Amino acid sequence: MSVVALIGCPSYDSQSVLAAVTRGIDLLGGPGAFVRPGEKILLKPNMLAARSPQQAVTTHPEVFAAAARLFAEAGAVLSYGDSPGYGSLSHAARKTEIAEAAGRLGITQADFETVVSVPSPDGGSFPLAHGVHAADGVISLCKMKTHGLTRITGAVKNQLGCIVGFEKARLHFLYPNPQRFSARLAEITRIVNPRLYIMDGILAMEGEGPSGGNPVAMNVLLFSRDPVALDCVFCKLIALDPAHVPTIAAAAAIGLGAADDITLAGDSITGFIKPDFDVVRRPVTGDILFRPLRPFRNSILPRPVINAAPCKNCGVCVDACPAEPQKALAFPAGGKSPPRLTVRRCIRCYCCQEMCPHRAITIATPLAGRILARLLGKH
Repeated sequence: MSVVALIGCPSYDSQSVLAAVTRGIDLLGGPGAFVRPGEKILLKPNMLAARSPQQAVTTHPEVFAAAARLFAEAGAVLSYGDSPGYGSLSHAARKTEIAEAAGRLGITQADFETVVSVPSPDGGSFPLAHGVHAADGVISLCKMKTHGLTRITGAVKNQLGCIVGFEKARLHFLYPNPQRFSARLAEITRIVNPRLYIMDGILAMEGEGPSGGNPVAMNVLLFSRDPVALDCVFCKLIALDPAHVPTIAAAAAIGLGAADDITLAGDSITGFIKPDFDVVRRPVTGDILFRPLRPFRNSILPRPVINAAPCKNCGVCVDACPAEPQKALAFPAGGKSPPRLTVRRCIRCYCCQEMCPHRAITIATPLAGRILARLLGKH
């Protein structure tokens, strides 16, 4: 049985957040159940991109500060870090206001540039950030958001930021199938092995997450030792079938948590469920479903679409594209118009949509794919 504490919190007022975080952690045994005096503990917020907290792309600095204060009072020696999808950790930390919160509390920035090669179960390795490897333990501060590839960004997926820089994009290239990619995410979570997961859902993101969607008030914080259980409760809050989230299945398959034996503590979930939350509710499908139709995959599978009006020709999407040997996105000759997608090269990782700072890229399913989904009952 796994326990998930659900605590209502109506705003990011510092005292309200501190009270909510204190209550949530106390329901799981208190800070001393997770850290010991003198231990080096890494706080791992979601700092996907250099965005302001009001955009709901990243973990809010007040949630970070509240957790940091409690674990510092328990005697832990704290650091913080994440590997943004684009740009430096320092820049992302300043823009998200995590750096300011950390500075007030005397928390240092961990080394997320040096790579430590950590063996993986398949005989390969993961390029883990030194700051993660050097810590005695990790507290994962995830964000409640949607995601184009895995339906949600939650507790399991938050550890992808422990992989250094564009190595994350390389994983997308090596494992473009959503189920296989989710299996790698689960393995990363098993290696990092956070002691506690805290999900910031006071202001969540719906729609074109994890960076191009819309903020929506969910007014809730979630706490658990179990990332699978926590993500399942997230799904219940937005009326999404957990079976449609490949990271949940992958993490449960390797014993990281329970999807069907969950006890809720704290507030009643009833008043927080938002059934009209904007999220894709059909199952995630990989190439396996379309094997008989593989020659037609480019006419069936969802693809990124660049909208010219908001596009600023900044090139972030081109840099983020992990497709090899040639990128799927490139500027046309002259470079004065938006990048163009070569569909046959696209591996459907959606890194371009994830990293676009101008919300100019959406994910769209071609007409043939929409018709097929209806015929299969997946609409």
